[in-house]
Amino acid sequence: MNYSPDDIRVHVTDALRAALTRPADIEGSTRIVQDLGLDSLAVMNLMMSLEDHYDVSIPLDRVAEIVTVDDLVKAVVQLTQNERA
Repeated sequence: MNYSPDDIRVHVTDALRAALTRPADIEGSTRIVQDLGLDSLAVMNLMMSLEDHYDVSIPLDRVAEIVTVDDLVKAVVQLTQNERA
């Protein structure tokens, strides 16, 4: 399936909102752990949810490099493009 970067951004933002216990402003530069307060279990659940939705696998070393919402969107965009190639 073809996903645009904008579609992925919307889905990632929605998934983050669903993972939060309180409302928060989510921007591209928002740090997932430091600003949103997600713990490691919540981050892994988020990653698994995105993997299932987009039918991709996010390598653990790549997960460690994801700090901001933009980082996460970029990773998912790249992985979905690699799957199509």
